[in-house]
Amino acid sequence: RAQVAALGRAQPNRRRLSMVSIVHAARDIARVRQISLVLVRHGFGEIARRIGFGRGKKPKEGAAADDEISPEDEARGAKERQDASTAVRARRVLEELGPSFVKLGQIASTRADVLPPDLLAELKKLQDSVPEVPFEKIREQVERSLGAELSDVFESVDERPLAAASIAQVHRAVLKTEDGPRDVVVKVQRPGIAETIASDLDLLHTLAALVERTIPESKIYNPVGLVQQFDKAITAELDFATEGDNAVRFAQNFERFKNVRFPKVYKQASSKHVLTLEFIPGKKVYDALAAGYERKKLARISLDVIVKQIFEDGFFHADPHPGNVMVLGAESDPVLVMIDLGMVGRLSPRMRDLTVDVMVGAVRRDYEAIADAMYAIGTPTKKIDMEAYRAEVGMLSEKYLGKQLKDIELSAMIRDLVQGATKYGLEIPSDFMLVGKALMTVEGVGKEIDPTLDVFEEAKPLFVEILRKRYSPERLGNELLRRLEKLSGATYNMPQQLQEVLDDLRLGRLKIHTLDPGTGKAADRLGRRLFSALVGSALVLAGAW
Repeated sequence: RAQVAALGRAQPNRRRLSMVSIVHAARDIARVRQISLVLVRHGFGEIARRIGFGRGKKPKEGAAADDEISPEDEARGAKERQDASTAVRARRVLEELGPSFVKLGQIASTRADVLPPDLLAELKKLQDSVPEVPFEKIREQVERSLGAELSDVFESVDERPLAAASIAQVHRAVLKTEDGPRDVVVKVQRPGIAETIASDLDLLHTLAALVERTIPESKIYNPVGLVQQFDKAITAELDFATEGDNAVRFAQNFERFKNVRFPKVYKQASSKHVLTLEFIPGKKVYDALAAGYERKKLARISLDVIVKQIFEDGFFHADPHPGNVMVLGAESDPVLVMIDLGMVGRLSPRMRDLTVDVMVGAVRRDYEAIADAMYAIGTPTKKIDMEAYRAEVGMLSEKYLGKQLKDIELSAMIRDLVQGATKYGLEIPSDFMLVGKALMTVEGVGKEIDPTLDVFEEAKPLFVEILRKRYSPERLGNELLRRLEKLSGATYNMPQQLQEVLDDLRLGRLKIHTLDPGTGKAADRLGRRLFSALVGSALVLAGAW
């Protein structure tokens, strides 16, 4: 009876789970239909058909046909295919599909190793365009996330948002603290956006695998890898607690630099979905230039900041575009304020040293050093002909190393080096790609601020200082100590491991497995021939009988 009763109680739960699964499946089907419709409208109908999204059957009489792909939609796609380039149409598809796909495009814009330049240029134009969330919903989100009434945490909150983006909305407020009221900005995650992105992520993983399977030529763009990188980045960006920790770490790294600031985090009024930061009344970069701030000074500070973040700290802002930078202070002595710190890149000490080696090789015009550093940075996916690869790097480098330093485009050089490495089977880490994007952004904005900016000349003293620290007695001593510790561990473990091998050999337990990659194919061919011979013999015997 108890089992029957338990089964009876379990039935409603199973029905509820079944209903939830049905609702999710119906939602995914609707989203797939929307994606196929958008692809067709923008001239990608062939792709939709090849992955199985072709024109479906006509709906039954009385059924909704809002998402049905009509001849009008196909005609519209054909016209757009004539009027706009593939890159432009791809950007429009992402914009129409909403926040998750816009974010995917923004992250894909860092992948100069797999995407062509014209598509990268279009992806960099992607902008969030979303309606404001009503303040009552913002209030509910803050109170639910902080576990307190809004009036218990803040003296006041401006109901009009300072900014509204795909993931969050920002409001000015006055925070209650033990030291008195403080002007702050409150970044609030849009209600329901995490669930929307999670659903889209599941769908994107499925679509990426489907695209690679049904459209073999797409593998050169690595759709599965792009979605995996997007998954990692967007998951981190949805956690505002992580962004708060990033702000604290940046502030610690630059505590001795008077020309750089990062907003203070008020952790007592922050959570995974709410981030409260000090309000800094700065100017946007272009407004500061219009107000008379020194162009050369601003460009130099920007370059110094990003070089220190990447090559010295190994922890850098991965999206330092002008919208994420403010300027304050005197016009002759500006201070940069970096905001929106959710997307960051990290380089291990070894990766940092190798990246510096690439830059130093470029300054010295030593293409072999550049090739060796890029090879060490990447992961070979096949046997690489190093002589041919070095020759490729030398050919690519001729475009840059023969010029004056001030004429070298650092970002373009990194892009070409990455594409050359990929061509020869080197898989470049995504964090190195973020380095390329960050340098590309700073170099572009820096030269827009000051057209005479010589990136290599300005960065040369910084690299000299980084190399001095790398080969300082203190660091060399620490490195020697680490290697001695590893050697000590190896000498301790090796006799024991050798003894275990000898014991296995003495007791007859030692087994050696070999694998011949051609064995399976040879056996398959032999089996087919034997089968054909048996069938042929049977037919001959049957005919003779």
